[in-house]
Amino acid sequence: MRYPAVETAEKHQKILAEASRLFKERGFGVSVSEIMKTTGLTHGPFYNHFDSKEALMAECITHSAASALADLDVAGETSEGMRAYVRGYLSHEHRDARAEGCLIAAFAGQAGNGEGVNASLTAYLKSVIDRFACNFPWRSKKNARGDAIRTLASMYGGVVMARAVDDEALSEEILREVLAGLEAAPKSKSSAKESG
Repeated sequence: MRYPAVETAEKHQKILAEASRLFKERGFGVSVSEIMKTTGLTHGPFYNHFDSKEALMAECITHSAASALADLDVAGETSEGMRAYVRGYLSHEHRDARAEGCLIAAFAGQAGNGEGVNASLTAYLKSVIDRFACNFPWRSKKNARGDAIRTLASMYGGVVMARAVDDEALSEEILREVLAGLEAAPKSKSSAKESG
């Protein structure tokens, strides 16, 4: 039985949304059967939507990236929006929301699980670096790309470390110290005038 194109597209998006959530929460070890079950579908139709689990994994990254980049674009409209984005990223709320959280923090440790996964992560990371380089209120734009890479590495590493430990106080300390280090970095001249 053939389904209307609209229904097929809706099912495809539902599979992507559920798989993205499960992969972020528990890693790429989640089975195709479990993903399909959470969408209310049987295992059989999976291959009508994706050539392989690796193809699904890569498409999940692209799917998650679109939403994440849209949020970053909104934050990038103002200097304070970018600062709030960093504070929100290094919060215990974000740390605890694996299924809805950052795809780099969720997937970077699983890179190498397929060529498409690495390519999708690379494309996303390049976009994030470019947005941070252009939109963050750096003191000088001269080394904005390097500053963006260092900031993002601190943010991603901070969340990964905070999630990795089973000591709540240490986890909170990691988030707090990474944020303090980033906030201690010199602010742009315009933001210094705004706060002064």
